[in-house]
Amino acid sequence: MKLLFVSARSATVLVDGEGDYLMSSPVQLTLNGTPLGEESRSVVSLFDLTPDTDYTLIRNQGADEEDVLSFRTGTETCTLDVRRFGAQGNGRADDTPCIQAAIMCCPEGGRVVLPAGNYLTGPLFLKSHLTLELKKGATLSLLTNQNRFPILPGVTFPTGEGDDLLLGSQEGNPLDAFASALTGIDVEDVRIIGEGIIDGRAQEGIWWVNPKGKYRAYRGHLLFLERCRDITVQGITFRNSPFWNIHPLFSDNLSFLNITVEAPSYSPNTDGFDPQSCNGVKLYGALFSVGDDCIAIKSGKIWQGQKYHVPTQNVEIAWCAMLDGHGGVTIGSEMAGGVCHVRVHHCWMRGNDRGLRIKSRRGRGQFAVVDDIRFEDVRMDGVKMPLVVNCMYFCDPDGHSPYVQSRDPQPVDDTTPTIGSIIFERVKATGCRACAGYILGLPERPVRNVTVRDSSFDFQEDAIPLVPAMAEHVPAMHNQGIVAQFIDDLVVENVTMEHISGEPVTRL
Repeated sequence: MKLLFVSARSATVLVDGEGDYLMSSPVQLTLNGTPLGEESRSVVSLFDLTPDTDYTLIRNQGADEEDVLSFRTGTETCTLDVRRFGAQGNGRADDTPCIQAAIMCCPEGGRVVLPAGNYLTGPLFLKSHLTLELKKGATLSLLTNQNRFPILPGVTFPTGEGDDLLLGSQEGNPLDAFASALTGIDVEDVRIIGEGIIDGRAQEGIWWVNPKGKYRAYRGHLLFLERCRDITVQGITFRNSPFWNIHPLFSDNLSFLNITVEAPSYSPNTDGFDPQSCNGVKLYGALFSVGDDCIAIKSGKIWQGQKYHVPTQNVEIAWCAMLDGHGGVTIGSEMAGGVCHVRVHHCWMRGNDRGLRIKSRRGRGQFAVVDDIRFEDVRMDGVKMPLVVNCMYFCDPDGHSPYVQSRDPQPVDDTTPTIGSIIFERVKATGCRACAGYILGLPERPVRNVTVRDSSFDFQEDAIPLVPAMAEHVPAMHNQGIVAQFIDDLVVENVTMEHISGEPVTRL
């Protein structure tokens, strides 16, 4: 076992690094002599711990197999209970000012705690050096009246020398947006922990009725972090977000542990986790089931990418489950600042439209470089299209135009993106439909290198033809191998394909 995180009141442990979201077989856990029962997840979080206390966790798997992990919890200056600040938690009273007051009054190193209850609130704003804990049975329920939401301006220009102030964000552009259920602006050393729920209640309001519309401002999120550092989110369930659920922007050293993100399959653009222009992101033991991409790694559209060219880099996603959703793990399509040094491993995907997916297009810019991406030890069940690299993704108003979709070489200039090295290793996919992999580069700048190694793809024998990638002029396919166009180097080693028609690899 390995300790991944410890605070004054909680800890997260990697119980079995060889599993994916689930271990190969359950184990029995005991904490300081108290049995915790059977556990099947590879990453486990422990709550209701006592500050400044020694703990011993024992894993038993069979009569003779035992693993012991010892750790000590951190210290805490005080605990502020939001009930003492007037919060009622009855689902009817507006508890916004009471909870915000507790946050603002909390001294450095303290904890704000929400006991069990239904707390109806508008957006809340975080501050540095605190822990916000939602206890088991606590729900933070977002108001549905948009008129009760503050607006974060997209761009505020400096009155003197200095950088523009970016606050609101919408799909890779700095635009006016409503504040999120939890918003952190330029905060550091924050922990959001517990077994509680943050519920956006978007299905009860107007957020999903006209999702592309602007109601004075664009939709917000459940958690929005901008220019933040050293943030840990542990155990929280995020549900029914107005827009993307979790959106860190220009932030560093972020950890997300054992979170759950849920939204109905019909909910528009409810991406689970979208880090944008962030450095040092860890996502361990998360469970996703949403209406769009489960995870989408981004770095903005061309204005933001050209001006700031801040990539998202040094990202690790492991021991997670992506159940349903359009994409399991996606890079792009708003990636004008670049995405690099990403490792996704020991994950499980079930029922997604596309599993491991890279989306780009002409117009993202010269800083839109995707490179050093590794997908390893990924299990897929019923994922229609396991692997996709698409450089002609038809997003944005001009997405279907000849400029984006032409198969003729276009001039290489400061709007041309780049796809570098992508590695897929030990991907095991069953129930595939369209093809094992579809790679579509740009004729003027082909994908540099894709490696598929030590993997297996098993197809449905009666699969209905599907279009494998969201680009023009891509035919529907079924039970095909790896199909590639406009790529410099394609390496396929030790790959098996069951129930395919045609050749394992087709270069167009």
